[in-house]
Amino acid sequence: MQSVVSTRQGRVRGAAEGGITAFKGIPYAAPPFGPDRFRPPRPAEPWDGVREAVAYGPTAPKAPYTPPFDRLIPEVDIPGEDCLNLNVWTPDPGGSLPVMVWLHGGAFTNGSGSVPGYDGSRFARDGVVCVTVNYRLGADGFLHLGDGAPANLGLHDQIAALTWVQDNIAAFGGDPGNVTVFGESAGAMSIGALLAAPSAAGLFRRAVLQSGAAHHTLSPASARLVGRHLADLLGVEPAVEAIAAVPLRALVQAQQHLRAAISAAPDPARWGEAALNLMPFEPVVDGVLLPAPPIEAIAAGAAAGVDLLVGTNSDEFRLFLVPTGVIDHVDEQMLLGGAARYGLDTAAVAEYRAARPGASPGDLLAAIATDWFYRIPAVRLAEARTGLPGATYMYEFAWQPPTFDGRLGACHAAELPFVFDNLHDKAFLGLLGPEPPQELADTVHAAWASFATGGDPGWPAYDPDTRRTMQFGTPSEVLTDPRPRERALWDGLRGPTAGSPSRPSP
Repeated sequence: MQSVVSTRQGRVRGAAEGGITAFKGIPYAAPPFGPDRFRPPRPAEPWDGVREAVAYGPTAPKAPYTPPFDRLIPEVDIPGEDCLNLNVWTPDPGGSLPVMVWLHGGAFTNGSGSVPGYDGSRFARDGVVCVTVNYRLGADGFLHLGDGAPANLGLHDQIAALTWVQDNIAAFGGDPGNVTVFGESAGAMSIGALLAAPSAAGLFRRAVLQSGAAHHTLSPASARLVGRHLADLLGVEPAVEAIAAVPLRALVQAQQHLRAAISAAPDPARWGEAALNLMPFEPVVDGVLLPAPPIEAIAAGAAAGVDLLVGTNSDEFRLFLVPTGVIDHVDEQMLLGGAARYGLDTAAVAEYRAARPGASPGDLLAAIATDWFYRIPAVRLAEARTGLPGATYMYEFAWQPPTFDGRLGACHAAELPFVFDNLHDKAFLGLLGPEPPQELADTVHAAWASFATGGDPGWPAYDPDTRRTMQFGTPSEVLTDPRPRERALWDGLRGPTAGSPSRPSP
């Protein structure tokens, strides 16, 4: 099989194995350091000869996950400045195959496209060219100080990578007219923003949003609050030039402390929307790359012709409460206070309780937070597409691993190795246990590949009357309007125009 292909910057040599050729660490933009720090990405410099593309390239600077998540969520840290790179897996460089481009999660401060669990070999095996991307994280990717420096550089990176795919993927056997962008958590939230970004129009035909939709953004005012707190932690002026002069190690550690500070004291007056989102760095509705909040732009017709597959896991928020033990320390007062911050009253909490006999206050808070963070935004995204061109499909991943005495549930990130059909990757052992069901991976992975290939994952499209949703489990089945009473509690909340209960004005 051909292992050398020509890109617009130069030739690259990949490694072939088992009928699949992998090309790793290909730069899609210049290193974002030196004079290019805190600036939009520019094209990578051309090279002479053949560039070896057999090993993952550098990853964006970041701090490690904090315990216990460092044992549950796979992470890779590869030093180097040439971190705007991507990886390609192809079964046939001479073909014209569907393309899937992966945007990783990690709360906009962690993760990379170089995690072995995101190896795209199984997609390539099934006739799909798979691409995984590294993009700038934390302050380098999402800082906004209102000082004239461009915002949303991480999104600009993603757009640059998708542009690279349009320009080069045919050389790897991919069809640039049949590109699906897919992502999880922050990656899915990025896609929700890209759907609303005029500069991303035409770069992809389909999108898959896993555990993230189009609600997690910051207003410029909130972003400036976060930026000033970061500068205070670093002991510098709130200006890009001052933050750029801080050593990277100190910067990524400060980013980690910033997120901990928000979680410890989530005061909207201090943090704006980040007090509820619990992420200091997110896409900013800057009026340039994002002219309007993404969910509002989508409801108004942005990306109307793009086919969507959107969904969540049944017990997303238990990842953040069970391994830490916090779930056992939530009392009734904390439950009611947390629900009120999300806009729900005591009657709504009683509705959740009635559906879960014997549930503890921590269990109920996990269910409510799962809906606020993940499920309801996904529903709102599907609803926003009603009457517009482009098909929309919904799913719910419901398989529950045996880890943590079975208390973890179908938590955040649990679907990842099933999507990539990489259950053999031992990095997911702490999350999923030793024997996750291969038959479920076969089902989920096939649905993603089918959607990317022809726009149909294998079940009926979503509509606001039936709200048909594929529930992935053992077995999997199509549900009609899952948990309708709980969904109805959020009417008027988390909508295209409702915003969050404490949303500040710009």
